[in-house]
Amino acid sequence: MPTRPCRILTVAIERDARDVYAFASQPKNLPRWAAGLGSGVTRDGDDWLVDAPQGRLRMRFAPRNDYGVIDHTVILPDGSEVDVPVRILPNASGAEVIFALFRQPGMSDADFERDATAVAGDLATLKRLLEA
Repeated sequence: MPTRPCRILTVAIERDARDVYAFASQPKNLPRWAAGLGSGVTRDGDDWLVDAPQGRLRMRFAPRNDYGVIDHTVILPDGSEVDVPVRILPNASGAEVIFALFRQPGMSDADFERDATAVAGDLATLKRLLEA
């Protein structure tokens, strides 16, 4: 499988990286800052179920860790999987949130741009929430 185009989106947050990680790594907080994921986040064993506009999604998160890794896999209603790497890095007294958005197979240029815009909006919301 060839590599896919990737867009790296970042936001600096004026809050301790441990606080950012503690908030952003909690799946139940997703509806507060990740608009595209909808609502109704519930636990299902080791996974999380999310009611989203495209249907019920299953999400599997990296275990809690001391490295700021919030990688997760989103399993779409059709069974396809989307890997989502996310890192929270210390940045002086604040944090840098780094989100790698991979273009999915068959995705149009317009859809990839729309996803990038949505993720940038989600990161801006996360910043507003945590700096308030």
